[in-house]
Amino acid sequence: MERILIIEDERSIAELERDYFEINGYAVDIEQDGNSGLRRALTEEYNLIILDLMLPGIDGFEICKQIRGKKDIPILMVSARKEEIDKIKGLGFGADDYITKPFSPSELVARVKAHLSRYERLMGRREPVHDKITIRGIVIDKTARRVYINDNEVILTTKEFDLFTMLASHPNRVFSKEELFDRIWGFDSVGDNGTVSVHIRKVREKIEVDPSNPQYIETLWGAGYRFSV
Repeated sequence: MERILIIEDERSIAELERDYFEINGYAVDIEQDGNSGLRRALTEEYNLIILDLMLPGIDGFEICKQIRGKKDIPILMVSARKEEIDKIKGLGFGADDYITKPFSPSELVARVKAHLSRYERLMGRREPVHDKITIRGIVIDKTARRVYINDNEVILTTKEFDLFTMLASHPNRVFSKEELFDRIWGFDSVGDNGTVSVHIRKVREKIEVDPSNPQYIETLWGAGYRFSV
């Protein structure tokens, strides 16, 4: 699954963009200020970054410059500022596209697909650039569907792997039981969201040092589960 990072301080806009991208099969993370956005962009692996120009902390121009100095992935800059000089400056710092607000989410998704497709062609491959998740001693090889903890392989069933990977692909995001059941088992599956609790318990027994005091998959009573980083 290709990963997108949205660095946008307007939460409602970021969440709307995230919803459209997830419907289209992308994994999405959101950061709302320049410092945390830059840190995440440089330390985690993404296939594309959507970058707002005006941000608290560090502005989009500086973020784009620093990312481009270390990574060669598509960067789409978005801004309410329509001045031609801002667009020229953004592209000059290495942005691949500059989109002015307001824009339709469908247009944004279309542009993202186009840039990802072009990038994959230039790289000479159709698979995502990275196929592993590495967090706090855990390595999830999504292509081989294998999980390692401190270099020791842990055997998960198909649904356990899918559930664990879903949570780890969205660190610190809370998923309700209903959402996890729909995503992993599907709307038409026989069963109920109690299945999620059973599988969470089984995964914890395999990955946690102390399953009764989990360090990776946390329970938020009344809300759901999240993968803690």
